[in-house]
Amino acid sequence: MVFRKDNGKIFSTLQPKKMLKKMEEIVKQLNNTFSNKSTEEVLKYFLKEYKGEIGLSSSLSYEDQVLTHIICSIDKTAKIFTLDTGRFFPETYSLIDNTNMRYGIHLQVYFPDFKRIEGMVNEHGVNLFYESIEKRHLCCQIRKIEPLKRALKGLKVWITGLRRSQSVTRKNMKLVEYDKDDNIIKLNPLINWSEDDVKLFVKKNNVPYNRLHDKGFPSIGCQPCTRAVKEGEDIRSGRWWWEDPEHRECGLHQRN
Repeated sequence: MVFRKDNGKIFSTLQPKKMLKKMEEIVKQLNNTFSNKSTEEVLKYFLKEYKGEIGLSSSLSYEDQVLTHIICSIDKTAKIFTLDTGRFFPETYSLIDNTNMRYGIHLQVYFPDFKRIEGMVNEHGVNLFYESIEKRHLCCQIRKIEPLKRALKGLKVWITGLRRSQSVTRKNMKLVEYDKDDNIIKLNPLINWSEDDVKLFVKKNNVPYNRLHDKGFPSIGCQPCTRAVKEGEDIRSGRWWWEDPEHRECGLHQRN
């Protein structure tokens, strides 16, 4: 296949610009290779080829629950982790327990550095994110991005539940991408799925999901930064609703 584990040894000797070009070539090949493959076929290949070096970052969303279901049907030992910001809804914590029980797994939970949280809150206040984009990004940096870097350490492939139709910030994303900030292949197995595809899969397979979805919350993050949306509104409009749509990312998927 086009991208194997031992390539890491070769790439470690390349200069940054040459490495970036090489990785872009590999990503292009991977996208061509798997363009007509099913989600299950894509995951089977990557989970086998990168066993022990691949992980799903789960926000417990519909999409991530779908991926958890499929991954567990292939390899229950695969790494599935979530980033607990400390400001989740109670329903999200309940879903972590329900997911663990349903699939007989243990989601790995990563927390932010409490000293950095204390410093941020004592300097800027507990709800600093409402004051400016810069302060909101600071909060996301400490609560999400730093823990993600620890969670991705040692991995070669990062699985996400991103879909193109989720928001304007994701419309150009591909099945396979290269995240140069963490030097990792990003795999988006549901990139072409619609919202209806996801919901149908959840219903058909009795996949556990966040009950807030039934109360008008299509996208769920931290409690103070998430609200219910009206029928017909963009599914991401309830996240950081006080900002322009082009800014509504926490930085996990817009760092290049």
